[in-house]
Formats: sequence, C-alpha cells, structure tokens
Amino acid sequence: MTNSKEEQMPQTIFDAVCAKADAAARAQQKLARADTEAKNELLGAIADALDARADEIAGANELDMIEARESGMDAGKLDRLRFDVPRVAAAATGVRHVATLPDPIGEIVRGYHLPNGLRLQQERVPLGVIGMIYEARPNVTVDVASLCLKSGNAAMLRGGHAAERTNAATLAIIRDTIAAHGFDPSLVDTVDEYGRDGATAMMEARGHIDVLVPRGGTGLIQAVVRNSKVPVIETGAGNVHIYVDASADLDKAIPIIINAKTQRVGVCNAAEKLIIHRDVAERYLPAIAQALTEANVELHADETSYDIINAADIDAIDGDVNLIHATDEDWDTEYLALTMGVKVVDSLDEAIDHINAHSTGHTESIIAEDYSAIEEFTSRIDSAVVMVNASTRFTDGGVFGFGAELGISTQKMHARGPMGLREMTTTKWIGYGTGQVRR
Repeated sequence: MTNSKEEQMPQTIFDAVCAKADAAARAQQKLARADTEAKNELLGAIADALDARADEIAGANELDMIEARESGMDAGKLDRLRFDVPRVAAAATGVRHVATLPDPIGEIVRGYHLPNGLRLQQERVPLGVIGMIYEARPNVTVDVASLCLKSGNAAMLRGGHAAERTNAATLAIIRDTIAAHGFDPSLVDTVDEYGRDGATAMMEARGHIDVLVPRGGTGLIQAVVRNSKVPVIETGAGNVHIYVDASADLDKAIPIIINAKTQRVGVCNAAEKLIIHRDVAERYLPAIAQALTEANVELHADETSYDIINAADIDAIDGDVNLIHATDEDWDTEYLALTMGVKVVDSLDEAIDHINAHSTGHTESIIAEDYSAIEEFTSRIDSAVVMVNASTRFTDGGVFGFGAELGISTQKMHARGPMGLREMTTTKWIGYGTGQVRR
C-alpha cells in the first residue's frame, strides 16, 4: 500500500477485514440458494430472540448512553442512540414485517424471445456482500441484518464507537440465531473491533465487499463517498424543505411544520428549512413562528421574514435568543436540532430554484391547495421524495411498507429514496437456447 491513508492503516487490519468479507461472501452463496420459507423462519427466530433478550440490549445501550451524555453528545444524536426495550421491540416488529414481504430473489423483471428462438430472461439476484458504515444508530444493525438476510445478501457492519456496546449485544443475538438455524454467522459480521481502521479497510476492500452504504451525518457520508474504492450508494444527509405556497391552508400548514420539525429532530427526514410565499407571509408567518418558538425552535430568518416575525410582537420570541438573522451558511446546513431556517420568496419559481440549489436531494414538501402549483413543484423538485400537504417525516422505509430500510438513497443510480428489499438486489440475464450460434 502506497498512499498516506493506507500507510496509517496496518496491513494486518486490512487483511483481517478482507478475510471477514470473504467469509461473508462464502456464507452468502449458501444463503442465496435458500428458499423463502427458510429465510422467513430465520427472521422470525431473530425477532423472537430480540424480544426475549431485549433487556440485555437495553442494558448495553444504557452504558453507551451514559458515556455519550458524559462526552457532551447533543440531544438529536442521543435520541438516535437510544435503543431501550420499547425500541428493541419495535425493531423486532420490523423484522417480522420484513418476513411477510414478497421475496425479490428470482423475480422475473422481463423476458422475451429473439427471432432466432433464444429465450432471454432477466431476474433479480442479491448484490452480495453489503458493507454499512454508520454512527450512533443501533436500530440500523437490526434493520440491515433483516433486510440482507431476506434479500440473500451478507452484511459487514461498522457501527461506530458511540453504540459499540449496543451493537455488540445485538449482533451476538442475531449471530447466535443464524448459527442455530444452520447458516454461517459470518452472514452478519462487524469490524468494530478495529475502530476507524476497520472503516478505512472496508472502503479499500474492493473485490471483497460489493457495495458500501454510509448512514450518518454529512461528514461521514462525504468521507466515504470521497475515499471509498468500493462502489458507494450515497444516503441521506437531509437539508429538508417545506414550502408554504400562496394557496396554502394555514390550518394544515402549522401541524405539518411542527410535526416535520419537532417530532424527532435528529433524523434525516426532519424539516430544516421553511420557505414561504410573500403573498401569505405577513398573514401566516406570525402564527407559524409562534407555534415553532413555543416548541422551542430557534428561527434563523432572512431579512424579510425576520422583520415580519419581529414586528408581530410574539410572546414566545425573546429578542435574538430564538430569532436570529440567517447567514448564507444557514441555507446549506442540516441542523439536526431545534433550529429552522426561514425564507420568504416572491414566487413558486424562486422557491423551487432555492430548494434545488440548497437541498441534499432527500425530501421536500409543498403545502398548497392550487393543483397547478402542486404539479409544478412535484415535477421540478429534484429530490428523492416529494410530499404534498404532508410531513416530511413520512420518508421512511418502515412507513413506506418496506419493514425497514437500508438507508434513504439520495443518489440517482440503481436506487433512490428509501431502500427496501428490491433496492438490495441487482439483476442478471439468462439466455436459454437450443443450439443457436451467432452468425
């Protein structure tokens, strides 16, 4: 190895990670031949084991939570890190849901005969060994394991230091169950023991890991995208916008905005920006701002919205404590906190242009009653998901009916939006002939 990044990673760690990935690939070959019933039985057993040993996972998680609080982790990340008994139970329910979903493996995408009689058939097959690099998200361990097992893939995981005890306890239960059902536990493995070097090795392991999926903040995702030699599916940093159109119904707008911003602040589908049409700004912004600030949301407002909100003399506004002049940097910031950027625009065109210029391509929402405005917005916004008169919090694999999600893809190749079972497959062509040769 020659470059400086590789020199910092011991060869022994790179070799060990590649060995784990190769073992996962061998185990995956057997899983790929398993029928749907066997995979569903395995998932049901994993869900039962998670429920039965939820206290173990929650106990490990509490130790991670204590350490995270002492190290100053912010509230949004602490919320993602929490994996208590109710959340373990919810994860187990997700595993059972995955078991009920149609198995995509072997599904015929298309097929036809050539004029010479050769029959061509394209069918779904697993991707192979899927690597996940994520941080402070212990539910991802369960989600990825269940989706990979159902779709015939193996999983290599780097779950980060913050959730290390939680992930270890969860993986031990999953791997024990895999072994008890006659499969190789190498199907779901971790490189957490190697720390950051393990993540670097995963990024270097082209030919051993088939695809890499990062889940976390912008810094983590971009580091993987920039440095990985393994093909990467880029997932969702969420600079998410809600646009309030001139035709919007205020009674709909306020609950949607509050839910999108405050239900869970540390997740990628939480709204970060509020864009409002000038025609309704003076009427709507004071009420919206009051509702947001009563929910402890700090507003970073452009000049027009700042003046409107400041002039409204809202009791919940405390000078420059929770109403702040926005800077250019605000429009590109994913806060993951009780903070929201606010901007007034002169037209639907300006709103669309601003969103497309600053969005991370995750989710945007329009609140409007004008059908033509809705059609214009949904057709021109360049994001993976567009909501109409609904909260951005609905962008989620579980909510979409996938049982769980590998992540929310913000790239445009292969998969876009929440990634479920079908998004974890590729295809191959099979040609059935009767002796044909090409002339």
